Amino acid sequence: MSNLLTRRLALLADPAHRPLLGGLRGIERETLRVDTRGHLAATSHPASMGSALTHPQVTTDYAEALLEFITPAEADIGVTLDKLDGIHRYAYTKLGDELLWSQSMPCQLPAEADIEIAWYGRSNLGMLKHVYRRGLALRYGKAMQCIASIHYNFSLNENLWRLLAAQEPATQRLSAKAFQSESYLATIRNFRRYSWLLMYLFGASPALAAGFLRGRPHKLDALSADTLYLPYATSLRMSDLGYQNDAQSGLSPHENSLDAYVATLTKAVNQRYEPYEKLGIKKDGQWVQLNTNVLQIENEYYSTIRPKRVIHTGERPIQALCARGVQYIEVRCMDVDPFEPVGISVETGRFLDAFLIFCALDESAAITPEEGARHTDNFARTVKEGRRPGLTLNRDGVDVTLQSWGAELLARIAPVAALLDARHGGTAHADTLAAQAAKLADAGLTPSARVLDALRANGGSFAAFGLAQSEGHAAYFRAHPPTPEQAAYFQQLAATSVAEQAEMERTQTGSFDDYVEAYRASNLCHLVSDCDG
Repeated sequence: MSNLLTRRLALLADPAHRPLLGGLRGIERETLRVDTRGHLAATSHPASMGSALTHPQVTTDYAEALLEFITPAEADIGVTLDKLDGIHRYAYTKLGDELLWSQSMPCQLPAEADIEIAWYGRSNLGMLKHVYRRGLALRYGKAMQCIASIHYNFSLNENLWRLLAAQEPATQRLSAKAFQSESYLATIRNFRRYSWLLMYLFGASPALAAGFLRGRPHKLDALSADTLYLPYATSLRMSDLGYQNDAQSGLSPHENSLDAYVATLTKAVNQRYEPYEKLGIKKDGQWVQLNTNVLQIENEYYSTIRPKRVIHTGERPIQALCARGVQYIEVRCMDVDPFEPVGISVETGRFLDAFLIFCALDESAAITPEEGARHTDNFARTVKEGRRPGLTLNRDGVDVTLQSWGAELLARIAPVAALLDARHGGTAHADTLAAQAAKLADAGLTPSARVLDALRANGGSFAAFGLAQSEGHAAYFRAHPPTPEQAAYFQQLAATSVAEQAEMERTQTGSFDDYVEAYRASNLCHLVSDCDG
């Protein structure tokens, strides 16, 4: 255990400091709407759910049928998941006979032309979101954009960062904002080092519908006539068969400092990319993408984790980071758990809390390009063959087995779990570590292995398994409708969101072309040094 981690754990063992281990977490859960056959729903976003543009908790992601449920930030994952459960209960009162797809990898999809891109109305902001998605379709194809995931948003108490900053030598102290930002970047670097463990423990997409690849070359095995898989895969969603892009292959935002991270993304959203230039910005007078750069906007960067800051109206994400520093991190590599009605369990959330706090407290040196390549390779090995007996990963140039390194990491995370249990009471965090240790000892207990077992029990069909799970979850939510108070709350949110969109469309001025031009011309950062830290 590093000296820094030991010192920080000792500091936080003081009962006076224990409340600082609180923090906040929120979840964004994506899920496709499907019909009773398990095919992508061809219907529009249910109007009774409210405006997908302005609703704070129920929106759409890429496709019109790809719902996204967003919880408020809460101090305990149990409360977060109660809120997520409530959104699902309400949604099912508006879905008719449609279902929410239970998997990360998509259901049976129609032809590309028949996958409807999400629509957000005719305001300039709504059209910006829609045209951005047109660009995604042009660049990556629509099927890839129908993949769903769980995003875990996590922040630590800002007073904890101040406490840790006060322990730094006086000559090395940064401003409070700079220390917090750099500490989150250090957390992200440790996440890069160890996130392969999350893929082994929680990856749940070892198989996919054969039609998803749209004829792309692959090295997958056939499990059945409609299903492809890899026997030891944990998360094909996070492999090169899921989110991939040649334009971004050389884009590696430098997370050794906030300045470097911002500079890299700023360059990418301003750097022209010849293949995209050939596609053009408009076709037959219609916008097909926002620009021809490596990234249309910074959110297009596909990453397993991001530094984030709540943005103000009209503000871009990098501008928020520059102006006010990092506020939280967004973990983006988690598969939807098909065995959980809301897509993630409390046990998983408690492990993520302990894992992320460990990443925040431990020593985190800058990552060299060579080290970064090793982290990428370890992650790639794990998502494609993480359950292979004897699989080795590269730790500091030395091959070690995934199981031995994983067990060592759990031992290092254990004191953090103990502190969290001391704060909350009970043994929930220690219990989840024990459950993860059991998965390391027996790969058959992992979600990816359980999915393959269930697939084989369904004749090897990804579609049949996905539909059966979706039907089971739907039955659960329909048997437990929202309370009158919950229903009234969501009805009010829906009505308010519709009114907000209508007002936006009524009062806006200027053409969409001018709006996009102003958006593209806005300075992401006046100077990189504006990013304090």
